[in-house]
Amino acid sequence: MKHPIRNIGVIAHVDAGKTTTSERILFHTGKSHRIGDVSHGDTTMDFDEQERRRGITINSAATTVFWKGAQINLIDTPGHIDFNIEVNRSLRVLDGAIVVFDGVAGVEPQTETNWRLADRYHVPRIAFINKLDRIGADFPRVVAMIGERLGVRTAVLQWPIGAEGGFEGVVDLLTQRALTWTSEDVGGNLHEGPVPAHLQGVVQAQRAKLLDAIVEQDDDVLAAFLEGREPTVAQLQACIRKGTLAGAFVPVLAGAAFKNKGVEPLLDAAVAYLPAPGEVAAQAGQPEADPDGPLAALAFKVVSDTSGTMVYVRVYRGRLRPGDVVLNTNTGRRERIARLYEVHANKVEERSVIEAGGIAAIVGLKDTVTGHTLADPAAPLVLETITVPEPVMDVAVEPKTQADQQHLGKALAAMVREDPSLRVRQDAESGQTLLSGMGELQLEVSIEKLRSRHHVEVSVGRPQVAFRETLTRAVEVTHLHKKQSGGPGQYAEVTLQFEPLPRGEGVVFENRTVGGAVPREFVPAVEAGVRRAAQTGVVAGYATEDFRVSLVDGRFHERDSSTVAFELAAAAAFREAAVQAGPVLLEPVMAVEVITPADFVGDVLGDLSRRRGLVRGQDTRGNAAVVDAHVPLKEMFGYIGHLRAMSSGRAQYTMQFDHYAEAPASVLDTVRSR
Repeated sequence: MKHPIRNIGVIAHVDAGKTTTSERILFHTGKSHRIGDVSHGDTTMDFDEQERRRGITINSAATTVFWKGAQINLIDTPGHIDFNIEVNRSLRVLDGAIVVFDGVAGVEPQTETNWRLADRYHVPRIAFINKLDRIGADFPRVVAMIGERLGVRTAVLQWPIGAEGGFEGVVDLLTQRALTWTSEDVGGNLHEGPVPAHLQGVVQAQRAKLLDAIVEQDDDVLAAFLEGREPTVAQLQACIRKGTLAGAFVPVLAGAAFKNKGVEPLLDAAVAYLPAPGEVAAQAGQPEADPDGPLAALAFKVVSDTSGTMVYVRVYRGRLRPGDVVLNTNTGRRERIARLYEVHANKVEERSVIEAGGIAAIVGLKDTVTGHTLADPAAPLVLETITVPEPVMDVAVEPKTQADQQHLGKALAAMVREDPSLRVRQDAESGQTLLSGMGELQLEVSIEKLRSRHHVEVSVGRPQVAFRETLTRAVEVTHLHKKQSGGPGQYAEVTLQFEPLPRGEGVVFENRTVGGAVPREFVPAVEAGVRRAAQTGVVAGYATEDFRVSLVDGRFHERDSSTVAFELAAAAAFREAAVQAGPVLLEPVMAVEVITPADFVGDVLGDLSRRRGLVRGQDTRGNAAVVDAHVPLKEMFGYIGHLRAMSSGRAQYTMQFDHYAEAPASVLDTVRSR
């Protein structure tokens, strides 16, 4: 008998309890016979040595569990902004998500970022408000924050019984039954009973509010409800499922995963309300989940170790079997599937077939990386790829010995293949190898991985900001490249128009020539020349971006023109135009959230101002003050030490990349003097 499938992820801000929730799911579904503890470093899903030592999730981890006849392919994702690529590529291939919220902190910055990613990929989700046993937990306040800060309509399905240390369980608003856990031990302690008398009033009010939100999903149920007839629980559950898949509202559940309270109803809700493969295919731009159709699969993760490389794929249509030859439609090359595995964290089980809707790991693919589509050679298609953020920080890495020199390049290439948010390049002036990433923690983890996994010892420079350059004025230039040296010469003339674009648009190339002024076979060389030259800007040598270049005219020679000549002409034209187009230096600006006791708000604001920060707002969260600001990344190095010193160790902060902005003259002078 084939099980219904749910492909779901657990996403949240760091320390909201994602991995703890995932560990409880493993236990209650029977996949694991013991519960791992993040603080003890013995969790199943955080199996990497660095994850266990640091107490945070670094890599997304997949597993498969079964609950009440349904197969749940579960992915536990990181919560730290430096590892957001893991969340990004996981959400791209998932059908649904459980978003975990801290019952005290509520909606936190990384929660918002992950929520927007889920919006981009049209992933239906349910909210689980966790840690309701902690001092300061406030369920109604977090529900209100979800509606206000995430801009969604909530459908509260449960109401907590007790608060903080007295949290005992929840009331199911659909069945109007109390679910309580009489001890914090696992297994067999869930009890169902009547709603406590002191909660009768609030439960009735919340249930009426819930029914108003969900019955409109079905015309027949709505008509009966308006006539005064009570819908059945099955009808209400069908309405919730329909509204969740359509994005009309987000179901909200409550619990305390660490105390083993609320996990079983959460699993019930995941099966009941999140979609099966193919149910939201049309709105998510995916092929129909037909196991008998031609193959369509997306590679979303690459893992390399001493035993080889495994590529994680989501099969959208068709079947995969060992020995199959598939077409990588991004590279145009055919590849052979050597072996197929079902993954459980760091363990694998070999499988003979994976059908539409399944997630598996493949051994044998040589040229497939994150975002590539695997298809039936007779029915090629390209699935939407995975967007990779641009790095904002660099470190210089140098091998310590000659042996390390020989292995460094190979090790870095393997790491970049695994994590596409990392970049490796050579500094044109110093010749140093620069490793770029999303933040200090990611780079620190990557350097440690070089040493522990790849056995390459390196010297590491201080982290540097990854500046960019851009153009501020439109210009048109004509450049003639002409060279004669006895044999065949080089001849190419191009006329290019450059104009600035909004931040984040990258480099856009257009061919607007007419009448064959530049032969079609030379046009790609013009684009390549501009893009290559743009990697080294004229202000301070950083990559130039956010401009449109249009090829409007040109001339060629029947014998002496070549792709090399046109590439050189275009590169020289860019350098000439960049000088005239008002080039400026851009610096990354971070969205910073500081949580501090009210006594230190003045000191925090003053310090952010000295760091060229722009305070965007202040709020309160329990008895703490929350300051939101935009601060240049250059000014945030070493900030945690200053913050702890000025707040007696009581304040904390999070930050994530927000945008690039023009750097002031003082920063430009500092950069040029390095």
